[in-house]
Amino acid sequence: MAEASTAGKGLQGVVVADSSTSLVDGENGRLIYEGYKIEDLAEHAQFEEIVYLLWNHRLPNGQELEQLRAAIAEAAALPQAVVDQLKIYPTNANPMAVLRTAVSLLALYDPEAEDMSMDAVRRKAVRLTGQITTICAAWDRIRKGHMPIAPRKDLMLAQNFVYMLDGKEPDKTASDAINTYMVLLAEHGMNASTFTSRVITATGADFYSAIVGAIGALKGPSHGGANAEAMQQFVEIGDPAHVEAWFTREIRGKDRRIMGIGHRIYKALDPRAAILKEKARQLAHVSGNEKWFQIAERLDNLARSEEYFIQRKLYANVDYYSAIVLYTLNLDIDMFPPLFAMARIAGWAAHVIEGMGGRLIRPDVTYTGPMDLKWTPLSER
Repeated sequence: MAEASTAGKGLQGVVVADSSTSLVDGENGRLIYEGYKIEDLAEHAQFEEIVYLLWNHRLPNGQELEQLRAAIAEAAALPQAVVDQLKIYPTNANPMAVLRTAVSLLALYDPEAEDMSMDAVRRKAVRLTGQITTICAAWDRIRKGHMPIAPRKDLMLAQNFVYMLDGKEPDKTASDAINTYMVLLAEHGMNASTFTSRVITATGADFYSAIVGAIGALKGPSHGGANAEAMQQFVEIGDPAHVEAWFTREIRGKDRRIMGIGHRIYKALDPRAAILKEKARQLAHVSGNEKWFQIAERLDNLARSEEYFIQRKLYANVDYYSAIVLYTLNLDIDMFPPLFAMARIAGWAAHVIEGMGGRLIRPDVTYTGPMDLKWTPLSER
């Protein structure tokens, strides 16, 4: 007798690998990177420290951190041919499609693209960590009719992103917010895009193929596009005074889902959401634009008082308040998913490194189609 199908569960509960990169404890609302609590890392760490931690299973000392920072900054510049291609892409193209295409194009200009030795993969991981950030900033400018700005070699990655958006000395508040966001989004267990990267890696395909596949998975609205949808929801509400009426009409009246509330894994408050809520509050106060945070907080409070959400243990997730953080920094909503990729490259690369040389990932499937059909000649069909 066949086992019960897991097709409708999206492989929920199925263990596909051993990994030391992160622990996602959904029942208790905990997230651990290589033994370190996300709360401590978000408060103290630079993104480059997280990259080093995930790739080397320990935090760097001062010299190691500077070497990695310098290597990423040195490699962050794009080949001119890739910049020229970005300039001819349709300006209304989806930014995630642009990122996916540009990363694939980078492989054509990397002499080590087909080298799957561990040393070469680590060098490519360094390059792509910097270059994805450069692509994101460059595309934001190019599609607005501006020339892209080359990265500086003296900055941390979050600072470089802010600098490449407008060419001004990076604002500390904005840089710190981007750094915190990237630390929190760097890694999250066997999520859909990470699983995709590991499936591709297990075939023996090259590093770029694994990352392009991961970007494709992240593009989906149920994964990397969720924070953009959350922000669209806040824009639809429009004003803190409209929250209750919107909730009554759209949620109580239609049983409509609140984007950014609830998580596939977390049955307690997503610890990343708690951190980002405070970051969003601070940014709202500093910027003087508190409207979006007030909308999000009021909607969150309404949901937490509603029996439907309480019974199902539906809390704000990382997408909910990260949307407010990014929007308060004047980033366009459709640029939110590429920034997710900008952070998650650290985790993707860690899993590629961890999964190299592993067995081909080839799950079974339960056949549900017909049997023993008779062939009918074409003339009789």
